[in-house]
Amino acid sequence: MTRRWDVVVLGGGTAGIVGAKVAANFGARVLLIEGERTGGDCLWTGCVPSKSLLAAAHAAAAGRAAGAFGVRYADPDVDFSAVLKHVRAAIAHIQPIDSIEALNKAGVEVITGHAVLTGPTSAHVTGEAEEDIEFEQLLLCTGAAPAVPPIPGLVEADPYTSDTIWDLDELPSRLAILGGGSIGCELGQAFARLGAQVTIVEGESRLIPREDERAATLLTHALKADGVTVRTGAKVESVSDSAQALRLDDDSTVEFDQLLVAVGRSPRTKDIGLDVAGVEVSDRGMVVVNDFLGTTNPRIWAAGDLTGHPQFTHIAGNHGSTAATNAVLGTRRKAAGTIPRVTFTDPEVAGVGVPTEDLAEGQQSVTISHGDVDRAVAEGQTGGYTTIVFDKGGTILGGTIVGPRAGESLGELTLAVHKGLKTRDLAGVIHPYPTYNDGPWKAALEDVNDRLSGPLLDRATGALATIRQKWLRRRR
Repeated sequence: MTRRWDVVVLGGGTAGIVGAKVAANFGARVLLIEGERTGGDCLWTGCVPSKSLLAAAHAAAAGRAAGAFGVRYADPDVDFSAVLKHVRAAIAHIQPIDSIEALNKAGVEVITGHAVLTGPTSAHVTGEAEEDIEFEQLLLCTGAAPAVPPIPGLVEADPYTSDTIWDLDELPSRLAILGGGSIGCELGQAFARLGAQVTIVEGESRLIPREDERAATLLTHALKADGVTVRTGAKVESVSDSAQALRLDDDSTVEFDQLLVAVGRSPRTKDIGLDVAGVEVSDRGMVVVNDFLGTTNPRIWAAGDLTGHPQFTHIAGNHGSTAATNAVLGTRRKAAGTIPRVTFTDPEVAGVGVPTEDLAEGQQSVTISHGDVDRAVAEGQTGGYTTIVFDKGGTILGGTIVGPRAGESLGELTLAVHKGLKTRDLAGVIHPYPTYNDGPWKAALEDVNDRLSGPLLDRATGALATIRQKWLRRRR
């Protein structure tokens, strides 16, 4: 017997879980199909474990740096098995929120299995049970997997990826990391602070190449201070499994005991019948979606890492909700366009909106060094900065923040960009003192003060003050 559903969701990661719950909340009969375990990359191999590892690494680094405050410890004794226990405890604490039981409670039926589309509104499911299903609407949320580039000898070296690095049971002695983006830098700094010898190899001319050059420079200095060897502008030509070494295009080598590949993620769109269902994919395998997250099949929607949008958990959740709402209610909500991003290294690198370097015509910027942010001074963290970009009318268009808790400070700038707020709106809000949010606030205040200065305004305010004083003297 073929069962028919209002909404079928393929994939139990963040986009799928949010989308399924939203659809069920609207009264739809929802089936979610997940091949392994609900929770997705974020819970099991991404955000949660990496930030837990970074927390342990930060504790080790804080102990080493405490002498600057007149507090001295012996060199930290890192128990890597205990570190992993902390990582797994964090996963276990959060896991019930993303569990099958939680989905069932929200009105979503879950099947553990693999689905292949057999037509525009049908699929065949194999796994814990085998059945044919039909649907009114379908939400694609199969996500992405770590990419492994076609470098000679790389596959034979059996490298770790961001998915499998958590299988380690001992701290690597020498860890080579292919890729200097956010994932490579976060994990590289974490393992270095915990005691591994880490080398990051990045083919581009600098780390985190999508961020400002100044931000990349500050992060590079920080990584080197933690003992990381950084090789930028270096391409890996081959990998020797027997010698455990990378051979670079300048004929130098990087030896390793363990190798981690962190060069991006590829969409999981193969072998699920998208062509049969009339769903177009790009040359890179991404599902082609419109502004409302609809595909070329009007019954099928997509959200998350397989769409070509930035591969962030917060985007997956937001777009899962948007796609489910459009599918069930027939609305035309657009996918969110204001997308914050954070690299959770020390210092954190956070950005939103337009680039804050190489400004477009009509754009202006203000940069505040964190040497002028009193909280940063108090904590000895003055190496960072805040830059905001705005147009001639003062509308905030984007920002970059480098420093502790930059991701938290970015929230205010994200709201400003999303709502089209002006620098005067941000400057006019009382901020608690002292916080790192003084960076964005002071940048906005500087622009407002610049707008209130100048010969014309100076004459106007001077005249107003004169009139006021004359009026007060007459009332004596």
